[in-house]
Order: sequence, then structure tokens, then C-alpha cells
Amino acid sequence: MNLIVAVDKNWAIGKDNKLLVSIPDDMKFFRETTTGKVVVMGRKTLESFPNSKPLPNRVNIVLTRDKDYDAKGAVVVHSKEELDNELKKYNTEDIFIIGGESIYRLMLDECDRAFVTYVDYGYDADTYFPNLDEASNWKLAEESEEQTYYDIEFYFRTYINESR
Repeated sequence: MNLIVAVDKNWAIGKDNKLLVSIPDDMKFFRETTTGKVVVMGRKTLESFPNSKPLPNRVNIVLTRDKDYDAKGAVVVHSKEELDNELKKYNTEDIFIIGGESIYRLMLDECDRAFVTYVDYGYDADTYFPNLDEASNWKLAEESEEQTYYDIEFYFRTYINESR
């Protein structure tokens, strides 16, 4: 299983249920990496998408405690156990955890790889991702050359979970 996330230099991922910054190359990487795959998210992440609609050309799985929640076009599960049972239907390499904070924390230890867009800037934020550089079981396996978008410097990084 994989996860994909964009973080700032403080490992922040969002504010007010929005991404901190929109970088076209990051959006393209996300789209190319997850199209045709399975994406797992929480309710608030789904609701942050345009018209609160599932992402096209992917299997969308939403984990929420709200038993009455209906996300048309997505599979809705209400517990970790239900999520685990749903994920058994898919090739683990095709599964991507896409947020938000509580879903990342819940699933982090079950992921083999993390695709991290690291933005070298600190934003005002209210949502964070665990710092993989400080996690003993996660190791930086690959890092792109510095990328730029206007005055924003960022890197595409791949981390490997060595405990898996």
C-alpha cells in the first residue's frame, strides 16, 4: 500500500480543509500516479474536492463514522475493520492513501511507500502529516532535483517503510 501527500517544511498539509498550495506539477504527479488505482480518504478530504465529488477514473473509498453518509460514486466504509475488508479486494500496490490527517495517521504503518511532494516553505496550517524524516522506520529512498513553480521550491521524494 502507498500514500501520497504534499507537505511543507513543517510537514503541514492543510488549512481550513484546503491544500496549502496548488502546484501544477504536483497535481499532475498526483493525477498520473493515482489514475486507474484505488484512493482512500476521509470524508473531509472528499468534501474538499470540486463539488465534493469522487475523483474520476479511480476507485474512491471514503472512511467516515457517519453511518448515513452517502458519497455517490464512492465506496463508503465506517470502521477500520470495514476498510481493511474492502481493501482486500484490490492489489495492495494499487492502493493510495490520500488524506486527511487522521486517515494518514491511521494507515501510515500499513504503507510500504510514501510519495511526498516536499515544499521548502512554511505555511500557516492547522493539519499535519507525521514527519517521516524523524520516523525510525521510514527512510528517504529517492529525491528529485529541486523543482520550482514561480518562487516556490519543491522536491518529489519517495520514502520506504523499512519495517514492512
